[in-house]
Amino acid sequence: MDTEVEDLIDVDTPMISIGTAAQLLGVSVHTLRMYEREGLIIPVKKDSKHRLYSHGDINRVKCIRNAINKMKFSIESIKSIYSMIPCWTIINCSDEHRKTCKAYNIHGKPCWTYKHEDNPCAGKDCRECIVYRHYSDCNRIKEGIKYYTR
Repeated sequence: MDTEVEDLIDVDTPMISIGTAAQLLGVSVHTLRMYEREGLIIPVKKDSKHRLYSHGDINRVKCIRNAINKMKFSIESIKSIYSMIPCWTIINCSDEHRKTCKAYNIHGKPCWTYKHEDNPCAGKDCRECIVYRHYSDCNRIKEGIKYYTR
């Protein structure tokens, strides 16, 4: 996306229908629903059950598609990479909370796919979390891994 246009658009505001998102990405609606079931994306579901996507979601799917098509990653591999984003450090979980946190103790799924209980994420909308929002871009994932592994 053009930087000037990007500055004018709130990348986190869901405003794109699933059909339009599929067209923009060159994928089927079924593919987007499958990514949702797999926990790779979290579209907004309106009361009418219609899904809406933000420009950040579109960037996330582009990253996923690139990983699948160019790097030959499986969906399970992508979920494992997302599971390595150290959400516990980013949101500053205590050692006590880490003991019972599935995202900290189990690898293989992104933190936003777990039901959070008795920790700082309990009751929060994962779609609004900095971990989900910030790491929708492939370059940010790579930068984050570099940063947190130093």
